[in-house]
Amino acid sequence: MSENIVAILPELWTATQQTLLMLAIGLGAAIVLGGPLGVLLFLLGPGQSLDHRPSYLVLSWVVNTVRSFPFIILLVALVPFTRVIAGTSIGPLAAAVPLSVAAIPYFARLVEQSIREVPRGVIEAAHAMGASELQIVWRVLVREARSGLVLALTVLAVSFLSYSAVAGVVGGGGIGDLAIRYGYYRFQTDVMLLTVALLVVLVQIIQFGGNAIAHRLDKR
Repeated sequence: MSENIVAILPELWTATQQTLLMLAIGLGAAIVLGGPLGVLLFLLGPGQSLDHRPSYLVLSWVVNTVRSFPFIILLVALVPFTRVIAGTSIGPLAAAVPLSVAAIPYFARLVEQSIREVPRGVIEAAHAMGASELQIVWRVLVREARSGLVLALTVLAVSFLSYSAVAGVVGGGGIGDLAIRYGYYRFQTDVMLLTVALLVVLVQIIQFGGNAIAHRLDKR
């Protein structure tokens, strides 16, 4: 192990914790806000129980607009909003704000697509038995699509792990910040390779765990 790597091990541990914190906040926001938004998109869609084309088009446009922003541009554009929410524009908590804003519509669209895989006959049967809209959402849509929802969350986690590294470029902290400060500015290639290897390991863990959970939940 090189001297450079030994010297930055304490910082690497801190950076890893910061990255996981950003990821946890972003995923939490995606589940709490993006999940219901995705369900609402589905219900407002053509042929569904709350079918309302104007509302669906407006909501879909908003989701697509936010998703179309490159993350680095969204990161900079939301600096004033980030200062209001986090009280600062640097650090992992500040970086978690644009991460959350980006994650919500991203996950909403994945949720909508996952729920569309639920057989229409199952939904119609629940309606015929007098189930309320809330019961259909929770006991039919979410239950039947849970395997796909876990895979959607896994895709989101892997994508936003790389986004959290981008946040390090503008002072967001985390593994990306460490890679820039040591691997790029100080030309310590071994540190850069270590951070890349760590990100690869984290991606593999997330993907393997998500696949395993989805497989257990898939009753087909």
